[in-house]
Amino acid sequence: MKAALLHEYGQPLRLEEVATPEPAAGEVLVRIASTGACHSDLHVMSGEMPIVPEMPWILGHENAGYVEALGEGVTGVEVGEPVLVWGGWGCGVCRQCRSGDEQVCDVLRWGGLGRPGGYAEYLVVPSTRNLISIPGLDPATAAPLTDAALTPYRAVRKALPFIDPGSTVVIMGIGGLGQYGVQFLRLLSGARVVAVDTAADKRDRALALGADLALDPTEVDVPAEIEGMTGGRKAAGVLDFVGIDATMATAAGCLGKQGVFVLVGLAGGQVPVSFMGWPPESTIKTSTWGNRNELAEVVALAEAGRITGEVEQAPLTAINEVFERLEHGKVAGRAVLNP
Repeated sequence: MKAALLHEYGQPLRLEEVATPEPAAGEVLVRIASTGACHSDLHVMSGEMPIVPEMPWILGHENAGYVEALGEGVTGVEVGEPVLVWGGWGCGVCRQCRSGDEQVCDVLRWGGLGRPGGYAEYLVVPSTRNLISIPGLDPATAAPLTDAALTPYRAVRKALPFIDPGSTVVIMGIGGLGQYGVQFLRLLSGARVVAVDTAADKRDRALALGADLALDPTEVDVPAEIEGMTGGRKAAGVLDFVGIDATMATAAGCLGKQGVFVLVGLAGGQVPVSFMGWPPESTIKTSTWGNRNELAEVVALAEAGRITGEVEQAPLTAINEVFERLEHGKVAGRAVLNP
């Protein structure tokens, strides 16, 4: 099969022919229709997150396609069935896995990191429990639901207990994840949503998706703006989908008493934390991907037409060009790669 392989950190991926995998007992072979180009893979490819178990390696964890073949003993899915692949594979026996949060178990078990991923024509999935049937969706455009939508869905759900209707929530970063974050907040919270991004087109996109206000942090003092518009109460919640020092500092400045700051972005930023330096009884959380049940809920919202994603398609042969554009913020929503 054709696959894009990482041979060395900091170097472009190489398109090569490799052996087509075969499913072992209990496994499923999926023919890939599309795989989302995720910003986290840039951190891996550059060497910022040097975590793949061996080289060369096939990345790609936002996968959708069709069941191609079944390993011995597999039931519950049919050959040809359109599916999404939930990639947060865990050990299945630890406390987190038993609770359903397998994606918190161990990153090196995930599809695309601990096992070969979907930047290829075929992908072996270890169990049918990692598949969600999508008869009402097009796999060629549904792949980003598995991360670009799933990750902000979990983050928003973490914030909901802190958010009352009529309160204010700030989203830092309106890329592929932030755009879904705006939609989930509009659907689930009843809060006023403020989007923050340096790119005018992304601010416009946030407004089109239902944000009440979009701010450019290079032109306005965002914490002062939030304080003014809330009569000094500030934000009940702030979700940071970027995670650099600047966005985290802005997030901290926007947060009100008993509010919640949910960090999703992987950029490695830091912000000082002290008893007197943060609003009283505020909460800081991180949020990691999403579990299998949450993905099923995201799929249900998509099938009902309640959420939408801006998806651009490109051939797998253009993977390095796509990642270069993604690195420079030139992808409007989510790019997917088709073998």
